[in-house]
Amino acid sequence: MLHGSYEALKGGNTTEAMEDFTGGVTEFYEIKEAPKDLYKIMRKALERGSLMGCSIDDTLGFSPPPNVLGSLIDKMITDAQKSKPGDLPTGSLVPVRPETRMPNGLVKGHAYSVTGVVEVTKTNHKKTKVQLVRLRNPWGQVEWNGPWSDSSREWASISQVDRERLKHHNTEDGDFWMSFEDFKKNFTKIEICNLTPDALEEEKIHKWTVSVNEGRWVRGCSAGGCRNYPDTFWTNPQYRLRLLEEDDDPEDNDIACTFVVALMQKNRRKERRLGANLFTIGFIIYEMQGNQQHIPKDFFLFNASKARCKSYINLREVTQRFRLSPGEYVIVPSTFEPHQEGEFILRVFSEKRSMSEEIENKIEADHSVPEKKPKKKEKPIVFVSDRAKANKEIEPDVYEKQIPNGKTDKEKPKPGLAEEESEEDKLFHTIFQQIAGDDLEITAIELKNVLNKVISKYKEYRAEGFTLESCRSMIALMDTDGTGRLNLQEFRHLWNKIKQWLGIFKSYDADHSGTINSYEMRSAVNDAGFRLNNQLYDIITMRYANEKMNMDFDSFICCLVRLEGMFLAPADHVCLNRLLPNT
Repeated sequence: MLHGSYEALKGGNTTEAMEDFTGGVTEFYEIKEAPKDLYKIMRKALERGSLMGCSIDDTLGFSPPPNVLGSLIDKMITDAQKSKPGDLPTGSLVPVRPETRMPNGLVKGHAYSVTGVVEVTKTNHKKTKVQLVRLRNPWGQVEWNGPWSDSSREWASISQVDRERLKHHNTEDGDFWMSFEDFKKNFTKIEICNLTPDALEEEKIHKWTVSVNEGRWVRGCSAGGCRNYPDTFWTNPQYRLRLLEEDDDPEDNDIACTFVVALMQKNRRKERRLGANLFTIGFIIYEMQGNQQHIPKDFFLFNASKARCKSYINLREVTQRFRLSPGEYVIVPSTFEPHQEGEFILRVFSEKRSMSEEIENKIEADHSVPEKKPKKKEKPIVFVSDRAKANKEIEPDVYEKQIPNGKTDKEKPKPGLAEEESEEDKLFHTIFQQIAGDDLEITAIELKNVLNKVISKYKEYRAEGFTLESCRSMIALMDTDGTGRLNLQEFRHLWNKIKQWLGIFKSYDADHSGTINSYEMRSAVNDAGFRLNNQLYDIITMRYANEKMNMDFDSFICCLVRLEGMFLAPADHVCLNRLLPNT
């Protein structure tokens, strides 16, 4: 059963039906507001095997509102159960809707199909050109009786060859011609369903170049809303569009590429029984040049869009036709409001060759990590983000010596250096020695105590301290000898990195709440020296953000520690499991 029940099929429109049956992309035009080149659009659409339908609005007809449709169905079923064999039907699903026939033969509230668009030349001395449209009434009768109808005198003004080419014949079969000007005056709507190449069998038909991308908006990460929300808009999925060839229309002197963008939200009708409604969706197009990374916020703050959909609207699909110069662009699909989670399909139909793809960051820590040289003695771990920025191995800034129990310890600083110790260094040494004991090594619980004592001195950060899980992750990252403990040197190196991350956290904690918004995590991770793809940012948001889509300092540090471990994994690819909690 489609989408679970017939309830999911209630409502909808003809554009959705055409798309579902053909897999195509449908354009919808109010003829009064249609582009000036509508005739050319229709002619090219037929050349590409597109389906076209048109209609005349009927404001007098009756359509049952959705809230009474269910009761009408119940009544129809009850009447059918009460009727006896051989009885004539006593009722119908809905009251009969009269389709109003106008004096010119056209019918209001009725659907017609467009089957031909041609231009002919009159045989008079002026050689006047006339644009004609062929339509079909699915009834097989009731035709237009104005100019260029089957029996009109206009047919005598063109050559016999043209009459044969247009297959003109005076019969009541539902097929008729009318001028394009009369078509625009009488009809109010037109729908064009552009078909994918695999739906077309005739080789002579011009075919669209089609690209399809599937994506999703994730709350707290990539559901940034429209441009009214500049702080989060840039986090939406981004798709690079390359228009490689201009149109080959001999009548057009402009160097431009014609393409249709269609954004469809997925599964909303299927989830209607769970209370889901259609989101208000749309998209915006910006011009760009050679960017390979997810475009940051500043770009959208200081650059105007090149094109956009006509409006954000709560339809299953939003479609718009554009003509832009050959080049490189980025399409940003979004919901109108941020934090709305859902899946979508972005399709691009172009007349000539084009390419579209999601802009994905290459997973890296700023630069490639150089190969480690053999070491004569064990050194403390060097952070990937630090090593990448320096593009070299970082040497320990202290001396080491071997002590009887086999552990590595620091030498006491030389007298000349002792005076240069900061107050923080002195506090650091004192606290560490008090907690570590005689062996000068700390466990995860002791690490938690020493870090929380030091961090408590930073009142401006309003941090609540570190959890035991975070401290275990830090030890797992820093422990080079596999003892499950940290010595003073390893701990100092860790603390210096935490101070750096503390500064990054503060820069994004604009309201001094002790948290940062999950949408800012992408920028914060970049500042920390990591480049991740959308999948990893989604994982980070789901793992570390709270229900309000905020991230506290402990979660921030824990995430960066796991990222360091992820890039240190002895494999040729990033280990996603290192971002997940310990089990």
